[in-house]
Amino acid sequence: MFITASSDTGITNTTSWKVVLPFYGYAAVAFLVATILLLLSVNDIAKHYIHPHALAVTHIMALGWGTMIILGASHQLVPVLIEEKLYSNQLATASFILAASGIPLLAYGFYVSDMGWPAKWGGRFVILAIIAYLLNLGGSMAKSKRKNVHAVFIFTAAVWLLVTASVGLMLVYNFTYPLLPQSSLAYLSLHAHLGIVGWFLLLVTGVGSRLIPMFLISKYNNTRRLWWIYGLINIGLLSFIFIYLFVNERALLMFPLLAVATAIALFGNFCYKSYRQRIRNKVDEQILVSLLSVLMMLLPIIFLLVIIGLLTLSPEENTRLVISYGFIIFFGWITAMILGMTFKTLPFIVWNKVYHYLAGKGKTPNPKDLFSATVFKWMGAAYISGFILFTTGVLLQLSVFLQLSVVLLLITSFLYTWNVLKLLMHKPRI
Repeated sequence: MFITASSDTGITNTTSWKVVLPFYGYAAVAFLVATILLLLSVNDIAKHYIHPHALAVTHIMALGWGTMIILGASHQLVPVLIEEKLYSNQLATASFILAASGIPLLAYGFYVSDMGWPAKWGGRFVILAIIAYLLNLGGSMAKSKRKNVHAVFIFTAAVWLLVTASVGLMLVYNFTYPLLPQSSLAYLSLHAHLGIVGWFLLLVTGVGSRLIPMFLISKYNNTRRLWWIYGLINIGLLSFIFIYLFVNERALLMFPLLAVATAIALFGNFCYKSYRQRIRNKVDEQILVSLLSVLMMLLPIIFLLVIIGLLTLSPEENTRLVISYGFIIFFGWITAMILGMTFKTLPFIVWNKVYHYLAGKGKTPNPKDLFSATVFKWMGAAYISGFILFTTGVLLQLSVFLQLSVVLLLITSFLYTWNVLKLLMHKPRI
């Protein structure tokens, strides 16, 4: 989900670090806050996914963690893809300020179960941030003469993000004003999957199909396959919306699920072929974590198949499966991708900030030496252990596993934040 300058990729940083770095710092803090809240509320969250604390943690992970880091990094990625400068640094800054202000308000509203002014203003600020982001993307792409499939993925995903946030704000208002024919909880699944599939999945597949081959230095490329992935994800999501709103036949949900599962399978095969046709034999730990996240994308599909199958047989919902499904998405493949790609991209952004003016004038440190590889390895070990234990603890209702897992996830976020801050505060070393 990220792009940067690299001597071995030939890609040049086109956007000021002042635009990009605040998003990275905010996302790191949000991840730490989410794991702290998870630790404090694990028993409540493990009981039901509609618990106020669960909704707060989910939105911090979705908006403060995943979305903020994507927004920041894509301000640098899109100009590279379309070979055109970012339309407006001011819009990018406005997007950050609005999102950074809105997310805590929204999370607070959920945490204390108050759908009054904090949640409403939080939602409004988030929507304005997305609009600023979309205007920036559209303005940048309008100036470019180069058409790029990855840029189309990003722009379409941003449109779905705006739809997701708009629906979310409607649900917040629906608690106090009867805007919709049913209660807000009846539309929760629709809101969630608009974001999961339309924003995160479309974004990750579109950008991951650019970055993974790039960092592997792979010769593989298949634009036609990427268009198939793009079409299947959007067809799957549109058909899901239609079935959910107008048909309400659970068995038919298998069709959009099959379309999205096929897209994920094609993306996985794309990454596998990129790996097989790589020029660089050695694959570093950061890319391995990112490739692990690609495999993790299959887990939600498996869980969703089981959930839909059980709902077809009985109207009673299996809460443990639903909680595990949501956890696997936000703490699974989305988090794993970010953990890996952050330390493939942020070091180059910081290096450009600190040492770019010294290039060719003397010896400078390697970007990979700007963060601690040892801390990264410990972070990865804590993350994988915590992820497995939490999922197992929810499914088997093992309190000991849950308590241990959230401690490990907290350690993960602390080590991640420590390494990110180490990068952000780096001073010249020559």
